[in-house]
Amino acid sequence: MRIADLVQPSWDLVADIQLLFEFPFMRNAYLAGSLVAVIAGLMGYFMVLRRQSFAGHSLANVGFAGATGAMLFAIPLVAGLFIAGVLAAISIQALHVREHGRRQNDIAVGAVFTASLALGYLFIHIATSEYAANVYNILFGNVLGINTNDVTIILWSTLALLVALTILGRPLLFASLDPDVAEARGVPVRALGLVYLLLLALVVAVAVQVVGVLLIFALLVTPAAIAQQLSSRPSVAIAIAVALALFFTWLGLAIGYFTPYPVGFFITTFAFAAYVVVCGGRYLRTQLGRRRASAAGSAVRGAA
Repeated sequence: MRIADLVQPSWDLVADIQLLFEFPFMRNAYLAGSLVAVIAGLMGYFMVLRRQSFAGHSLANVGFAGATGAMLFAIPLVAGLFIAGVLAAISIQALHVREHGRRQNDIAVGAVFTASLALGYLFIHIATSEYAANVYNILFGNVLGINTNDVTIILWSTLALLVALTILGRPLLFASLDPDVAEARGVPVRALGLVYLLLLALVVAVAVQVVGVLLIFALLVTPAAIAQQLSSRPSVAIAIAVALALFFTWLGLAIGYFTPYPVGFFITTFAFAAYVVVCGGRYLRTQLGRRRASAAGSAVRGAA
């Protein structure tokens, strides 16, 4: 019997919240989801700012090969995810080239992306049917199955990432906004790029347990993309991205708890819907501003 068949929401918000946190697995899910949302919002902002969304998507798919390999060779899932991410980050940076004075990263990312998919397919092919059944959790996550040990690993990973961003945040922001000027002023742009990809690999390794390989892109990209639409100030945009990631995660967990549908679907859908609303609102404001400017110009010309 599913949890949704045992618990039903009511109009009493306090009672619903108490019911939401009644079971230990939901407390673990909210704690793990909150930690993942924070680091996804932070790293996602830099990923969108650096125009490396494709790289983030590729690292998530590399995580698929790492996770399937970890399950096949009986090593911890997070270890397999992180090892695969580190190897992919090093490969992307090693294959990174310049063409006509501009950084061209798509070829390197695409090469690693296709190779990782092929490796993951190989692992599935040689696996047993019992192992293959667990691939669903890798692809779409299983936040309601997170235990205390998983929460501990996510907590320490989040702390390590926050420390790293505290140290590297300012030069990384400079290198992301204007890499050529940053490099001319002595900022190690290439080394920072590799460190950032390694940190992103850590985020993917941690977040896959919550939303899965296919849905991690939603938490990494969408809140940050919305934040950049709403503010051009880095500190404000980062705060907005983290707040949105937390909101989507919390709301998705709550609705997923009271319904028979997967949590990852709700998190991704809410994020996409918010992005559409923000982009639509900005488009309407732009069109309205143009019409007002056109009307004002016509009035001036008529008066003349």
